[in-house]
Amino acid sequence: MKLFPIHISNFKIDGGSMFGVVPKVLWQNKYPADENNLCNWALRSLLVDTGDRVILIDTGYGDKQSKKYFSHVYLNGGDGLEGALKKNGYSLNDITDVILTHLHADHCGGAVKFNDDKTAYELTFKNANYWVSKPHWDWAMNPNKQEGAAFLEENLMPMFDSGKLKFIDKNTELYPGINLRLYHGHTVGQIIPFINTGKKTVVFMADLIPSVAHIPLVWNMSYDVRPMDMLQEKEEFLKEAANNNYTLFFQHDIFNECAIVQQTVKGVRVQKTFMLGDN
Repeated sequence: MKLFPIHISNFKIDGGSMFGVVPKVLWQNKYPADENNLCNWALRSLLVDTGDRVILIDTGYGDKQSKKYFSHVYLNGGDGLEGALKKNGYSLNDITDVILTHLHADHCGGAVKFNDDKTAYELTFKNANYWVSKPHWDWAMNPNKQEGAAFLEENLMPMFDSGKLKFIDKNTELYPGINLRLYHGHTVGQIIPFINTGKKTVVFMADLIPSVAHIPLVWNMSYDVRPMDMLQEKEEFLKEAANNNYTLFFQHDIFNECAIVQQTVKGVRVQKTFMLGDN
């Protein structure tokens, strides 16, 4: 099994939104903001080549939204989705499966693109099945007021209409070594993939723990729809990760790609950070 980080781009979001109740005087020392209080975050996906399947986890924003839309997210850096795949020797047509951890625009927008003359939408990965949790799909179809703007019809309905959208409704082994678990604190039915390479377990953290700075239990985003569930889910996961030496792969941490955590007197904390290919 081969794993490749796919650095699509970076984007900027208000630091206060990303750290919720944590005061700026604390979080800015770990994740500095610019003069507009914006922090720069990574949009990182993960490619998993099992030998039989070529699986992409999340797809970034894509490029089909308006200039006005993108003016609010300040995309910068990265290789682009197709460029990052090519950099690692893969094409769009090589992808057999796309796992979407959840359907917020920064995680699923790249799954759908304009056709050549921009008259309709089509799947970016025409040979792939698209995997989403059924609880999350149902949630996205009836969004609450907090999340409504994150679920875009042009990102979701082309997948559904294509017949390539596949659902899981519980913790599932999708393929040997590819285990998908559902978490409900950030948004209902978020998928967190656990990839067992035979030598280690790599966990794609998505928005359960978006960065190293979010490892302390109360360092959570204001976007989380069920904060108390998030606290419990994080606590249980981090204990498991420390006990089993999991590699945490961060989707949004611009400074740290991966980390291993350990139990300390202050709770679970980082033991070391590293690039995925270095460990």
